[in-house]
Amino acid sequence: MATNYNKIIKDGIWDSNPALVALLGLCPLLAVTNTAINGLGLGLATLAVLIGSNVTISLIRNIVRQEVRLPIFVLVIASFVTAVELSMNAYLYDLYKILGIFIPLIVTNCAIIGRAEAFASKNNPFDSLIDALAMGIGFALVLVVLGGARELIGSGTLFSQAHLMFGEGARGLTMSLGPDYKGLLLAILPPGAFIGLGIMLAAKNWFDQHSKKREIVAIAKEKSLAEGIL
Repeated sequence: MATNYNKIIKDGIWDSNPALVALLGLCPLLAVTNTAINGLGLGLATLAVLIGSNVTISLIRNIVRQEVRLPIFVLVIASFVTAVELSMNAYLYDLYKILGIFIPLIVTNCAIIGRAEAFASKNNPFDSLIDALAMGIGFALVLVVLGGARELIGSGTLFSQAHLMFGEGARGLTMSLGPDYKGLLLAILPPGAFIGLGIMLAAKNWFDQHSKKREIVAIAKEKSLAEGIL
């Protein structure tokens, strides 16, 4: 049976988004998204771990006994988290200091162990790679959008710390609402994270319901036309 890659990608980015649908990984999502770059940094770190763990678990799925599969999966994930943490410590030290404990805590992200158990352990490496990319990008997009919105509303800037990830040449990427904008402090405080995520969840649910209604109307019109022709 051919794999439906469009469905895998759509599920990861939208229909089964780990943050907006499954509501997994909310602790780091709410804690670090006071700026867009913080969200991007954690999102890319999570994406790297997802890709590495999904592909590795798919490769060893036939030689791991069922009784010990979960401990093995956690060890694999922890190995990739350690590699990502050491890499960020070496090459992105300032960003690593800001993200702090939330880098090693990727090990406890239920979205990663969930994909390992639900998908990678049952599918081939290429399909597992596509699933990891979709889920990781979907999670990272939520981090960046929430972080960008909170930064823009709270501080009046966007990508203000881009140099932490992309080097000194990226300082020019910073956008600002101007010196007269005083900002809304609530947006960058912890309550702002809950409010922002709640708005994103409500917007997604509204869009899904609106799309479903349009599909129902379109199906009803097609049925009416078909009955009229007959």
